[in-house]
Amino acid sequence: MPDAATTADPFVVPEEATAAEAIAAIAEELDVFDDWMQRYQYIIELGRKLPPFPEPWTDDRHRVPGCQSRVWMEAEHADGVLRLAGASDAAIVSGLIALLLRVYSGRSPAEVLATDPVFLKDLGLLEALSTNRGNGIAAMARAVHQAARQATAG
Repeated sequence: MPDAATTADPFVVPEEATAAEAIAAIAEELDVFDDWMQRYQYIIELGRKLPPFPEPWTDDRHRVPGCQSRVWMEAEHADGVLRLAGASDAAIVSGLIALLLRVYSGRSPAEVLATDPVFLKDLGLLEALSTNRGNGIAAMARAVHQAARQATAG
C-alpha cells in the first residue's frame, strides 16, 4: 500500500476565491507582525505546510533557473485552471513558494497573467530579502507566468 506522501495531491488548492483576495489576505497576515524576523518565521511556517512535492519531480526538468536555492515547480492545466506545485531545499524559499502558489494556483491562465507579481514588491518582500533571494522569487514568478502562457497557447 502506498504511503500518504506518494498519493497526496502535490498541487496547492487556493484558500481565497481570487488572486486579488489572496494578495489582500497575505498583506493582512503580514501586517500582524511587528518586524521582519516575525514575518520570516511566519513565511517559513507557510512553506512547511506546502503539500508534499513528489521526489521524481526534484530533477532538472522541474528546476527553476535563476534561484540561489534549489527550487522545483510543476504546473498542470486542467478544467480551465492552472494547478501549481513547488518545493525548495531552503526553508524561507519554501515559504515564498507557498505565498506565490497561494496567489496563482487554482486560477485560470488569464487570471494568472493578469496578476502582476509586483504584489511581492508592494508587500515589502523584495526589499526585505537579499538580492539573490529577490532574484529567485522573480524567477519563480516568471516560471508561473510562463506556465500560464503555455496553457493559453496549448
